[in-house]
Amino acid sequence: MNPLKLAVIVGSNRRDSLNRKLAEALVRLGGNRVAAHFVRIDDLAMYSIDIDSDQDRPEAVRRFNREVSEADAVLVVTPEFNRSIPAVLKNAIDWGSRAAPRGGVWRGKVAAITGTSPGAIGTAVGQQHLRQILGVLGSLVMGGEAYISFKPGLIDEDGTITDESTRDFLQAYMDDFLAVAEKLRAPAPAARAA
Repeated sequence: MNPLKLAVIVGSNRRDSLNRKLAEALVRLGGNRVAAHFVRIDDLAMYSIDIDSDQDRPEAVRRFNREVSEADAVLVVTPEFNRSIPAVLKNAIDWGSRAAPRGGVWRGKVAAITGTSPGAIGTAVGQQHLRQILGVLGSLVMGGEAYISFKPGLIDEDGTITDESTRDFLQAYMDDFLAVAEKLRAPAPAARAA
């Protein structure tokens, strides 16, 4: 079977993002089951209806919507800001929701949500907000929760999760997510006879 086309969205525009490191480690756990593509969100203009028309929509927005649309599934790895999601991530979600048809690029898209922070509850509250937003937009958000408290050395320089229990937990999380996404993947178009 072909690898699952996985759009990975990191909800941080920080240069040395902990969540980017976690996202890269999760992709490694997916192994050859995924063809991952990290979708850039920090170059999107702030959403405004003034530039939300076919002729005015910025090219970065068109690229973002295309990359998410073409994916079989989406993995969102995000920090938590003030008990919610970062503005850069909410802005990307808003742009994606404006693509046709209703619900935009999110409708029917299988999604998994996780994140990390140095705090004791990881990104639990932000993830709950994100789950609600994507659910309203028609995403099929994976059940189960993955709140990761980031400790120094949790992910080594090679992108390997060093804590065995955390690695086992996240491997099971990714395995469950990929199994669901593979089952719900749109079938490939039938080959035409020459």
